[in-house]
Amino acid sequence: MVDPVLLRDFVFIFGVAIGITFLFHQIRIAPIVGYLIAGVLLGPSVLGITKDIESIEVLAEIGVILLLFLIGVEFSLDEFLRMNRKMFMAAFLQIFLTTAVVMSIAIYFRASISQGFFIGFLVAMSSTAIVMKVLSDRGEIDSPHGRLTTAILIFHDLSLVVIVPLMPGLGGRSGFSAIGVVMNVLFALAFVGIVIVVSRSVVPFMLYRVVQTHSRELFLLTIILICFGTAYLTSLAGLSLALGAFLAGLIISESEYGHQAFSEILPLKDIFGILFFVSIGMLLDFGSVLRNPWVVLLGVAGILVIKFAAGALVPVVIGYPVRVGVLVAVALAQIGEFSFVLSKEGLNYGLISGDGYQVFLAAAIITMMFTPFMIQGSVRFSDAFERLPIPSGVKDGRFRAERNKKVELYDHAIVVGFGLNGRNVSRVLEASRIPFIVLEMNPDTVRNEKKRGIPILYGDASKESMLGEVDVKNARTVIIAISDASATRRIVELVRRLNPFVYIIARTRYTNEIDPLYALGANDVIPEEFETSIEIISRVLHQYFIPANEIENHIREVRKGGYEMFRNVEHKYASFPELKQHLPDNEIETVRIKDGSDMAGKTLAEVGFRKKFGVTVLAIQRGKETIANPSGDNKLVPDDIVILLGTRQELQMFRK
Repeated sequence: MVDPVLLRDFVFIFGVAIGITFLFHQIRIAPIVGYLIAGVLLGPSVLGITKDIESIEVLAEIGVILLLFLIGVEFSLDEFLRMNRKMFMAAFLQIFLTTAVVMSIAIYFRASISQGFFIGFLVAMSSTAIVMKVLSDRGEIDSPHGRLTTAILIFHDLSLVVIVPLMPGLGGRSGFSAIGVVMNVLFALAFVGIVIVVSRSVVPFMLYRVVQTHSRELFLLTIILICFGTAYLTSLAGLSLALGAFLAGLIISESEYGHQAFSEILPLKDIFGILFFVSIGMLLDFGSVLRNPWVVLLGVAGILVIKFAAGALVPVVIGYPVRVGVLVAVALAQIGEFSFVLSKEGLNYGLISGDGYQVFLAAAIITMMFTPFMIQGSVRFSDAFERLPIPSGVKDGRFRAERNKKVELYDHAIVVGFGLNGRNVSRVLEASRIPFIVLEMNPDTVRNEKKRGIPILYGDASKESMLGEVDVKNARTVIIAISDASATRRIVELVRRLNPFVYIIARTRYTNEIDPLYALGANDVIPEEFETSIEIISRVLHQYFIPANEIENHIREVRKGGYEMFRNVEHKYASFPELKQHLPDNEIETVRIKDGSDMAGKTLAEVGFRKKFGVTVLAIQRGKETIANPSGDNKLVPDDIVILLGTRQELQMFRK
């Protein structure tokens, strides 16, 4: 029989979770922060509503396993291997520097080397869940600082494979043994290798057989078995359940069934994930925090300062501009969710004291709560940093020294960003013999494209000095094709101020950026989701043989009036999907005769469809009547839909 007290606790937890998720969605803050707050409030140290914490902790442990499993499913070894050396170095140095500084401070306060190392690693970890959510909502995942932040977070997650096997050695009675640590790590890596090799040969075959049954239930059960089975095997080898779950996810991600597995288990992960974060909040002894408020505040301040300093210093040292370093540092300045998992394990191994654990929990929760607000204000913070008297070589990045000498340009186009859009635009400009120059923030891209002869410079287009180097005052057009929404706004405002007459085309991801960019001075704003919808509309209407000129008119209306057009479409069209099935070598297109058209009032013979253009009139749709196989004497009247047959070239000639 289910314990009614436990059931009551679930009602409170999920009821509060619903309210928090709704509230935090409205104010655009990651709900994880709210779950932590809810746990603190519901826990025994504040309201004391939830009593059976041990049962909830068991379910939370399951949540941790599913959470790590899904991170493993999302993780891509190929993506990790594609990280360039600069990103890999930044990730390693960020962890190393943060761990070393915190370890030194802990040893100064009489902690052992093992404890200092463990605490340092806890502080070095950042929250993948919160940071990725905030960056994704802000459309900054593909920006220079977004790519670097993502690479570092991936490295954080992967480092669990190393740190988890270290914990028994770090917490052993014999103290910190270098040989023991090395043996533990080698054993863990060997075991991981065996699991991956065996699983990559067995799991794909097993999943293939399961998928052939077309049973969703069987597929889900198999995925759960792989997850918990691998976790159980790793626990038998003396490793943690969390590491086993991550390995299981990694195995699934390397198969062709990873995406389906992710979608199937995601609802379970969300439910148990909520329990995990709520249970972490419940573990916080609020009375202990109140007894040591200054220690907690000092811990929060220390974490933010150390992580910000390490996070900003490392990118700048390896060649990134100060602005990128500051934005990355702010994004990584909190404690990660996996630090909670490790801290509980560390408490069992004696690597952290009870009071230290409570202080760490409080400080970690507070830093996670601050994260969305810090990232939101990071752009202003980076602006303030750039106003400091920093040498230009450091401020703009070490790669600045490899730029070409300044070339005088006139009446040219400036392309900001050399991603997919920037490449396509540059290719067309080059083919059209239009002078252009590209500004790109990825030094490896700049180096490679220079070798191919592309006129490309490394630089931040949001800097007036950089725009001066590409002669923005003499440019005819500036095309901004980057993913960073805040940087796009800054560039538009700066370009318009420097050249009131230049034509600015800005690309953005979301329609809510259109009006702000127009207000800052953009002439054209092309939102990706907007243009995607236009392309979909065009192709759908074309399949139903809506007149080409009407499709073009609708596209013009959409671009001119935004999505208002979608709410006012009242046209009903006749469709002719069966015609094209029997005419595979030709194309069919429809044209509506508008009132005032030169064709209105003329016969088909007078218009000369076949004689002048080579196209054949198959039928005329007039209201509800269809005139099949019309003769040359048939007269066209306004609002007729003419159905034409011809080759693509003939129909294109007719449209012109």
